[in-house]
Amino acid sequence: MDCERLKEYLDSLTDNGIPSVDCIVKKEHEEVFRYMTGFVDKDGKQKVGNDTRYLVFSMTKIQTMTAIMQLVEKGLLSLEDEVGDYLSAYRNLKVNEDGKIVKSLPLKIKHLVSMQSGLDYDLQRGGITRVLKEKGMQASTREIVDSFVESPLAFQPGTHFKYSLSHDVAAAIVEEVSGMSFGDYLKTNIWEVLGMKRTFFAKPLNDKVDNLAEQYIYDDCSGKINLMQKTCNYQLSDNYQSGGAGLISCTTDYSLLADAISCNGVNKEGKRILLPESVDTIKTNLLGEDSLKDIAETMGRKGYGYGVGMQILLNPKEAGALTKRTVFGWDGAAGSCTIMDSETKTSLVFMMHIRGYGPAYSTIHPTLRDLVFD
Repeated sequence: MDCERLKEYLDSLTDNGIPSVDCIVKKEHEEVFRYMTGFVDKDGKQKVGNDTRYLVFSMTKIQTMTAIMQLVEKGLLSLEDEVGDYLSAYRNLKVNEDGKIVKSLPLKIKHLVSMQSGLDYDLQRGGITRVLKEKGMQASTREIVDSFVESPLAFQPGTHFKYSLSHDVAAAIVEEVSGMSFGDYLKTNIWEVLGMKRTFFAKPLNDKVDNLAEQYIYDDCSGKINLMQKTCNYQLSDNYQSGGAGLISCTTDYSLLADAISCNGVNKEGKRILLPESVDTIKTNLLGEDSLKDIAETMGRKGYGYGVGMQILLNPKEAGALTKRTVFGWDGAAGSCTIMDSETKTSLVFMMHIRGYGPAYSTIHPTLRDLVFD
C-alpha cells in the first residue's frame, strides 16, 4: 500500500467538493494509515476530528450479520431455519407472481442475510403506514417488522437478489432469540467487547447529537451537494432499531469492528466476537446465477457475490479491480464503506456524509479498494 498515493487521493476528494473524509487502514491489529481532511459543518469552520460521528446507514448491516452469526455459533439458530419459526407473522407468506398472489416457499434466515427474501426497501408500504398511524413514534422494532409481510413478497425466496429490509427482519430475530432489545444485544456482545464507546442507534431526527457531521445530499440534475437535515429515515420510530441502517458511529469505532472481523473474529486484546469459521461463512457467496445477475444489474456490483450481509469480490477482472484479494464488506447511504480481507488481516474504514452520491460507489470505493488491497 502506497500511503502517499492514498493520502493524495483523499485530498482530491475534498478538493473536488466533498466536505470531509476520514479513512483508517489496519493490518493485523496495527493502524498502518489514518488520514482525515475537510470540514463537517456547513460554515467550514469545524475540521473533521477523532470525535466526529456519522450516520453510517447500511454499514449497520455488518453488525447485524455479526450478531446473527454469533447466535449461529451458540446453536441458537441456523441459517437454514425458517423465519416463521421465530417470527410468527412470517408463516404462511404470499408472493406476487406476475400479478397473481400465490403461496410462498419457506422463507429461511439464509434468504434474509443474502437479500433473497422477496422483500423490498419501500418505507411507505401499507403495513408500516398502518403501524405508525396506530402506534406513532412509540412503535417497536417487532411491531414494525411484523407489518412488512402485510404486502406479498416480490418473488419466491431464494430465487433472486433484491436489496431490501431483510436485515431489519434479522434484527427482530436477534431480539426474539436473545430476549434483549437489538441495541442492548449489540452493546453487550459487540460494542463493549471491542471498546466501541461512540456507537449507538440514531433517532429519526438527530440535530442534537454531539459531534455529528452535517448531512448533505447530492442533486443528480445540478451536480450540487446540498445541506439536509440530520435525519435517518430508516429509523421508522423513536423506538425502532433498524438492523439495516440505524446506527450512528465514528471511524475509530468502526475500525475496531473491521479489524476484529478481518483478523478472523478476534481483536488486538484477544477478545473474540466471531469464530474463524463464521468469518468464512460471511464471505461465502450465497447467490445463484439469477441473483448474481440481479446484483450486477440493479446495484452495479459486477464481479461481486453476496454472502452473509456483505458483498464478496469473486471476479476481479469483471469488477475492473486491480486487487486479486477476496475482499468483502459493505457500504452506507451517505458514502461510507468498510472493506476487509481476512487472508492478509487487513481492513479499511472510510467515512463521508453525502446521501445519494453515486460516484462513492462507482468510483471512490473501488479506487480505495485497489489502493489498499492491490
